[in-house]
Amino acid sequence: MIELEGVPELIDPVMVAAFEGWNDAGDAASGAVAHLDREWKGEVFAALDAEDYYDFQVNRPTVWLDNGVRKITWPTTRLSVVRIGGAKPRDLVLVRGIEPSMRWRSFCNEILGFAHELGVEMVVVLGALLGDTPHTRPVPVSGVTSDADLARTMDLEETKYEGPTGIVGVLQEACTHAGVPAVSLWAAVPHYVSQPPNPKATLALLNRLEDLIDIRIPLGELPEDARAWQLGVDQLAAEDSEVAEYVQTLEEARDTADLPEASGDAIAREFERYLRRRDPAAGPAAEPGDGSYLRDTSSGLTRPPKRKDSAAEEPPAAPPEPGDPGDDAPEAQGPPEAPEPPQA
Repeated sequence: MIELEGVPELIDPVMVAAFEGWNDAGDAASGAVAHLDREWKGEVFAALDAEDYYDFQVNRPTVWLDNGVRKITWPTTRLSVVRIGGAKPRDLVLVRGIEPSMRWRSFCNEILGFAHELGVEMVVVLGALLGDTPHTRPVPVSGVTSDADLARTMDLEETKYEGPTGIVGVLQEACTHAGVPAVSLWAAVPHYVSQPPNPKATLALLNRLEDLIDIRIPLGELPEDARAWQLGVDQLAAEDSEVAEYVQTLEEARDTADLPEASGDAIAREFERYLRRRDPAAGPAAEPGDGSYLRDTSSGLTRPPKRKDSAAEEPPAAPPEPGDPGDDAPEAQGPPEAPEPPQA
């Protein structure tokens, strides 16, 4: 039995979760939950026992000094709660951690135990994968669910994916079997610039989350960081003609695939989203970010693979197969992809 002390009765709570590792290309998903926790000053009320779920040779603890006293921080998953004020207040339960090394079913059951005790109405799991998408275009974000009724009522895709999956897919299926409505949102990160952070992908996930659960998220400096990130990648790409040509190929394929979406209804929906996100009380624009994440230009871009002549005529292909989930290579940050985000 999970006993929660010091947690007030929650209002229409939604659980939002993200996990570092295989499901978190560019740290986009974990960065989104970290942003929510930071902007709304989340209060941690629980942490899972690291001994139960993590291999410390894979996810090592860190040592730090607190007024001269050495302390150790263990890799784990923590839960915090934030309250969104306004005319219709509601609460978010934020789950932020690392994909576990072992005992995934017990891990998911423990998360579901908290969700049950807190009266969570829906679980939203954020993920990010590597894909053939250009950094110059809006970040594609897919919303998927295993629940056919939920797919219809919330305008989501019903996943048909078959293949290897990560903790995002396992947790979503555990929620479905437990009768808890669950959705996952997946952002596609350009595979040729996969090193974290990716504020543009983080921003896209937060915008999609706003639409999904009808809340207004304070974005702080994130939009400016996203613009600085794109300008930095533009500059790096311009210095390599092969990369620049590859990006142009991806742009042409993306624009061709997006043409059917350029309808009056699609434009109207985007305009409505823009209006919902406007907040006259949000204060002055954020100061430009320092772009510190762009300083390492020597490894900023991954050279594109050789492509066939017909590549520009086809939609973007699925991202490359990753290696071992424990591999430190950038390709291991995104799960393998059929046309849909990986789920079951």
